[in-house]
Amino acid sequence: MPLSEHEQRMLEQMERALYAEDPKFATALEGSELRTYTRRRVYQAVAGFLVGVALLMAGMVAKLVIVSVLGFLVMLGCAVLAVTGWRKTPKPGEQPPADQGHDAGGRPHPRRQGRPRRSMMNRIEDRWQRRRDEQQ
Repeated sequence: MPLSEHEQRMLEQMERALYAEDPKFATALEGSELRTYTRRRVYQAVAGFLVGVALLMAGMVAKLVIVSVLGFLVMLGCAVLAVTGWRKTPKPGEQPPADQGHDAGGRPHPRRQGRPRRSMMNRIEDRWQRRRDEQQ
């Protein structure tokens, strides 16, 4: 059931008051739910990786190639899940990303405001031009 406009305004006022009164506590509360979810996901991926190792070894002992290949694929998938889950985990006191490329206030991240990212081909062409200029 969605909140009414009055309830949303009251909730926003309470959030602002909490930030004004104790900003450290408020920021600590923000990312805790996401942190526990991603931590649990990483633990599950590690357990899956160990299952993959067991499948790989069992396939080698039983001389069943398909079981070994399946074990390797399970290991690979779980390793990818663990690494991506670990990278996405917000640090304590850090706010989870609200939108890709923007902070919670809707402003672009400071690191994105610098020089624009160039494609790999543009960088290679620039290097080529510099080398040609240095040789002449």
